[in-house]
Amino acid sequence: MTLRKRFYPIQLKKYVEFKCIEECSQCCIEREYYPSKEFGKIGVLILPEEKEKIENISKLNKTQVKILPRIGVSAEKNSSPTKILAYQMMGIEKNGNTCPFLDTSSGNKSPHGGFPCKIYEDRPLACRAYPLIESKPITLDEKCKFCKEHGNADNNLNSEMEALLKIKESMDTDSPVIWRFATEIGEDEDQAILKSGWILEE
Repeated sequence: MTLRKRFYPIQLKKYVEFKCIEECSQCCIEREYYPSKEFGKIGVLILPEEKEKIENISKLNKTQVKILPRIGVSAEKNSSPTKILAYQMMGIEKNGNTCPFLDTSSGNKSPHGGFPCKIYEDRPLACRAYPLIESKPITLDEKCKFCKEHGNADNNLNSEMEALLKIKESMDTDSPVIWRFATEIGEDEDQAILKSGWILEE
């Protein structure tokens, strides 16, 4: 098994310029279960080369962050991961929601009227790539309010595509065994089924 995939071009159905919906901060608040509920909610994907930078920024901002592994690889199935390809920054709420760098308390607003990001200029590549997600073909995230309303966007997403390409390049591996980290974080009603630690991807 490998994470090496063919990279598909984004398919455009109509020409609409992407922009955030007024007063929306949904992508910085809501976290989802992935790849299934047992794995718990995921955090913002952080590449290994971004981890120390984010930790240093959190100290400068006096903001606590919780960074867990996300994807690891190994040569053998009977060993734990020998290399971590990606980490994840968890949300600050018990259920995993809300980025620790989302400013929900100052009363300030972002240009589109939502809560502002405290580290916007230094935000991770995963945030820069959003709302593009790698699927077949690469598409806009259907959970994004803009994407729900318009269905697609034109090529003003060049910087997002560049960020997604950098993530893909960093995640390429020839290691045959892929592991995912279960966060054990989720809604109260799901606590009984949540797992924790490295799980072999079948």
